[in-house]
Amino acid sequence: MAIANTIVLITGSQLIMRLSGANSGVGYAASKVITHASNNYHVIMAGRSRQRLDKALSDLTATSPQGQLSTLELDVDSEDSIKRAAQQVSTDFGRVDVLINNAATGNVDDDVRTRFEVQLKTNVLGPRLVAAHFRPLLLKSKNPYSIYVTSGAGSLGMAAQMRDIPTPPNPDGYCVAKAALNMVMMQEHVESVKQNLGIKVFAVCPGFVKSNLRGPEGVDGWAGVEAGDPEVSGQTLLRVMTGERDEDVGKAVHKGGVYPW
Repeated sequence: MAIANTIVLITGSQLIMRLSGANSGVGYAASKVITHASNNYHVIMAGRSRQRLDKALSDLTATSPQGQLSTLELDVDSEDSIKRAAQQVSTDFGRVDVLINNAATGNVDDDVRTRFEVQLKTNVLGPRLVAAHFRPLLLKSKNPYSIYVTSGAGSLGMAAQMRDIPTPPNPDGYCVAKAALNMVMMQEHVESVKQNLGIKVFAVCPGFVKSNLRGPEGVDGWAGVEAGDPEVSGQTLLRVMTGERDEDVGKAVHKGGVYPW
């Protein structure tokens, strides 16, 4: 297999759910958008479930993408799994050009300790470990991007406004985790600048799109607000990784601008 010019690794890009007969989820949608944009791209779809990865690969291949697709088993909750995945990518490709840390959970358990432990492990520590173990592969790229999928819910500047916005129950763990993830992004950005590593680091909010993070009852929307098409999120990620948002490097960006911290 010839190696494409740009290797893109997306965590959490397996088939997440079925919605009215269509596949959905930000990672899956981003994989579709990127591979349909150009034959320059090879997207590695990473996820925990081999069965779901195979299904995602089959479904996306059926859409006749221009670029190449492959799958990778990677559980962000397991450092051993992350290490194995990084070694596999090193063997198969030798580098990563774009790392999109998308895997996340929206756990809203009624027990405070449970939801905070789950959120911080999967939404903060997991992406940080992925970034650490894939760093050597990013540094082999001529134009590396490290992208964290965040949320406006992690913005301290917007937190006060949430009192007027319908939210799922027990959102605190998710909001805290995404705020922490933004700091993970910022620390990597500062490190890249100080050490002249050349990695362009972003946090990207996909927007309010169809996702199972809100639970089965919130897939299509919440409190009467209809969720959008996750392929719009894929387009935002594509614009970031192709340099269209480089003036906002080191920031939490969304489709229409930049979120306050």
